[in-house]
Amino acid sequence: MADTHAKHHDYHLVNPSPWPVAASIAAFIMAVGAIAWMRTHVDGEGVLGVKGPWLFGVGAFAVITAAWAWWIDVIREANQGFQTPVVQLHLRYGMILFIASEVMFFVAWFWAYFDVALFPAGVHELMNNPGQTVGLVARDELFGGHWPPAAVDPTAATVPGFFKHTFDPWHLPLVNTLILLTSGCTVTWAHHALLKNDRRGLVIGLILTVLLGMTFTTLQAIEYSEAAFSFPGHSYGATFFMATGFHGAHVIIGTIFLLVCLVRALRGAFTPQQHFGFEAAAWYWHFVDVVWLFLFACIYVWGAGPIAPGAH
Repeated sequence: MADTHAKHHDYHLVNPSPWPVAASIAAFIMAVGAIAWMRTHVDGEGVLGVKGPWLFGVGAFAVITAAWAWWIDVIREANQGFQTPVVQLHLRYGMILFIASEVMFFVAWFWAYFDVALFPAGVHELMNNPGQTVGLVARDELFGGHWPPAAVDPTAATVPGFFKHTFDPWHLPLVNTLILLTSGCTVTWAHHALLKNDRRGLVIGLILTVLLGMTFTTLQAIEYSEAAFSFPGHSYGATFFMATGFHGAHVIIGTIFLLVCLVRALRGAFTPQQHFGFEAAAWYWHFVDVVWLFLFACIYVWGAGPIAPGAH
């Protein structure tokens, strides 16, 4: 009878947890809040009488709280020895599939960019601020028949927005590229140090990677503040900010991911045999690096136009 409930397999059957349901509800609230926020901004009506960003903030806070509690349980399971080699293998499969879904997410933004970049003389739908269609116009009337677009005078534009020139790819964008490539080296250094049970090398590598990630985000914010084009009213600005902005969000998430790993490393977590949490963070960071290389090559370099004197 003593062996009736004994474990005779390498799989971990998790205990019932409230966090998947809580995270789903929180994500729904956050999505409704985002829609209400956007509708409030556009027409002042909101959704179901809800206005302003407060509902989005509540949902975002709930998502962060549920994720935090959920991951604490996962870390506890790892520390209790439940993450056997078989379980770790399946966790790796899950992370690979997650990164694959993120790849397709960015494919959509690249698709949107190249659609207008390769076919600047197609048909474009003009919309005004309340989201009502103004009419269909040939794209060459908006872009000048070429890409990058022709300069747009904000005082003469049919819809709000302006475009003066693109970024010079060999200033801040190049610096940010070098920063991310360096961060990829430091996180790899930290990984190899962990495999050799070099705790000092692991901590130093993670500290450098987190600092480089924060530096990238800071320079990206500075770059945005100097943009010579707007997000609304212009396809170049919309595709540029959506692609690079979502990448920036991934950099922030990856930096937080690595920061949590740094805290865990300082508390003695991770061994050469069991360190999936750090390995997943490193994979995610390398994905962020690769996406940026495509963004830099396609949008900043390939899509660059004449740069005004003194522009960055």
